Amino acid sequence: MLFNGVYRFWRVNLIISQSIFARTASSKALVNDSAYGFLKKLGIGEENAGVRHEVEERGSGEMIESRDPTTGRVIARVIQASESDSKKVIAKASEAFKAWGEMPGPKRGEIVRQIGDAFREKLNPLGSLVALEMGKILPEGIGEVQEVVDICDFAVGLSRMFGGQVFPSERPGHALIEQYNPLGLVGVITAFNFPVAPFGWNASLALTCGNTLIWKGAPSTPLCTLAVNKIIQNVLMKNDINPAVCSVAQGGVDVGQSIASDDRVKLVSFTGSCKAGNEVGVTVQRRFGKTLLELGGNNAIIVMEDADVEMAVRGALFSAVGTTGQRCTTTRRLILHEKVFDQVLEKLSKAYSQVKIGNPLNSGVLCGPLHNRAAFDLFLSAVERIKSNGGQIVCGGKKAEVGLQGYFVEPAIVTGLSHDDEMVLTESFVPILYVLKCSSFEEAVSWNNEVDQGLSSSLFTKDPNRIFRWMGVHGSDCGLVNVNIPTSGAEIGGAFGGEKHTGGGRESGSDAWKQYMRRSTCTINYSYDLPLAQGIKFE
Repeated sequence: MLFNGVYRFWRVNLIISQSIFARTASSKALVNDSAYGFLKKLGIGEENAGVRHEVEERGSGEMIESRDPTTGRVIARVIQASESDSKKVIAKASEAFKAWGEMPGPKRGEIVRQIGDAFREKLNPLGSLVALEMGKILPEGIGEVQEVVDICDFAVGLSRMFGGQVFPSERPGHALIEQYNPLGLVGVITAFNFPVAPFGWNASLALTCGNTLIWKGAPSTPLCTLAVNKIIQNVLMKNDINPAVCSVAQGGVDVGQSIASDDRVKLVSFTGSCKAGNEVGVTVQRRFGKTLLELGGNNAIIVMEDADVEMAVRGALFSAVGTTGQRCTTTRRLILHEKVFDQVLEKLSKAYSQVKIGNPLNSGVLCGPLHNRAAFDLFLSAVERIKSNGGQIVCGGKKAEVGLQGYFVEPAIVTGLSHDDEMVLTESFVPILYVLKCSSFEEAVSWNNEVDQGLSSSLFTKDPNRIFRWMGVHGSDCGLVNVNIPTSGAEIGGAFGGEKHTGGGRESGSDAWKQYMRRSTCTINYSYDLPLAQGIKFE
């Protein structure tokens, strides 16, 4: 059954987390603690309804607890949607499309502009919630919300610029026109590590294009989902627009399965693991629906002998340690030319030793906790497997003692493994960086490309010849091909996504909007004759 393995994995982790934290966590939910006043500013209560369309409903699914991965304390509770609830939400959002799709594009753009302004107003409270519920540091949480603001700005301009082309017809008195129209209902399923921005990318473009939405956020970050939806629905209602235009069915595996298998959902945008994404893709394709898949990445930075070493070290530090190694664009492999190997490794190890680990809401902290117990266990087991394979732990690789109950680890640097070792080729969604020594640019590129995923890649060099070869047909096979910047930190103006097992989807900028549209080629005969194409005579 779809997602069953992923769901069981999450449920076991949730039960373990709750039982471990129960001994130390206060019975008082953080939403009632004045130190977390930003929660009530976002409309979060002690119990929250996980079904939102024309109205807010409690739903008939189980009640879950959202917990702070830093301390293990309960933040608030959510009554989840069930499969039957999701069917109701799909029906309501589908019905809302009739009016929303007819609204002129620039008018939809005006609504999205107001949505962007609403996120500006909630930038700090919502960024704080991201940091609290996911575990990333506060500047990253605020930055994630800023991405939504930025993509809304992009979408507003797009609302007056949808590009259908006019082609020359071979037949006299004929016009050949390309027309784009919205798909209808778009389903969005997002992951815990970015609980706000990917939905923002999807929602801003999908809404501007004239689609309606049903969103299922990650089971472990439900409060981010509900807070974002409240912001958007408040704007819709202020403009007398049916709030079901942007609906939520916050639930588990049954809800995800419902969205993926329902013919009324014309496009399913899924962000998550390669394994789960494969299951989603097969399910949607079975009914000839459309998918937009944003999956994993085993990303590499290449540092050549002519590179700015200081710049490369700073870039690698952010990309490998940021979000505690839980970004799809996290740097997991660092390929160093043999002439700078020792120098870069020494400087990077020193930089790692200075990284402050702790409560992500505190100033100066650069590395928060892993999101859950499963990730913590995976980190420790991966370190043991690395050692058994002959790898050396240069620094980190153990539990971090920071005086908190959360799942804190010291990010690890690993040497001594070959480029094709099973651990190096496996995307472990934790902060482990494999450092490899290469002898040439060609060798480095081949190692970059040998993994299953093809999301993000970076080359540090001053050589224009290498730069353009890196960008060319025999260069990086990734969707994001960077030069002298790290693998993380993409801007919204370009299309975001990757190749191979990363899924092939593109979100955010450039012409990613076309994925939310259906394209028609329209031939118009304005003459008084009926000539056939290719000069065919049928008389």
